[in-house]
Amino acid sequence: MYSKLLQTIELLKNHEISEDRKTILAPLVDFIQKRLEEQKEVTINFICTHNSRRSHLAQVWAQVASAYYGLPNVTCYSGGTEETAMFPKVVKTLEDQGLLIIKISNTENPVYAIKFDESKHPIIGFSKKYDSSFNPTYGFAAIMTCSQADGGCPFIAGADKRITITFEDPKMSDDTPEQTKVYNERSLQIGAEMFYVFSQIKNKN
Repeated sequence: MYSKLLQTIELLKNHEISEDRKTILAPLVDFIQKRLEEQKEVTINFICTHNSRRSHLAQVWAQVASAYYGLPNVTCYSGGTEETAMFPKVVKTLEDQGLLIIKISNTENPVYAIKFDESKHPIIGFSKKYDSSFNPTYGFAAIMTCSQADGGCPFIAGADKRITITFEDPKMSDDTPEQTKVYNERSLQIGAEMFYVFSQIKNKN
């Protein structure tokens, strides 16, 4: 993994997770643990309203955490109840925290290759609906990262498990002097919680 990213990961691992949040994260730990014990692939789809901020941050940090802890057959996706675009400040925040991001299509909804290691396949980041053909259609955990999507999607077809892990939207800081600070903090919070989840998995290979 890239050296700057490893520095950020040390921050994530030392980030304090409250007992309340650990309780909220426990069902995701259980889902991953059970899948690995059954020698099945672990597929996770992080879902938010616009698939522009929180769901991307969760997807990226969960994928990085699974690789960091050497867990096999983990693939993370993201989606929204509607398609928009990955918000540019999310891209900049992840770059500042040590990821290499390459824009591979320059459209209204750009596609990004998000690299955490020179020798690993990149994470593909772009906005899409949660049931897009790019995303898994069965056997996955649907992680609802915002309350609007959680309330607006009473049923996620194909999901083996639906888990609510909501995060505060950094969008509230857009066009303010606090934007960089807020996005950085939200990314670190989400990253720390994803690293906590994967650190709890037993019998890691």
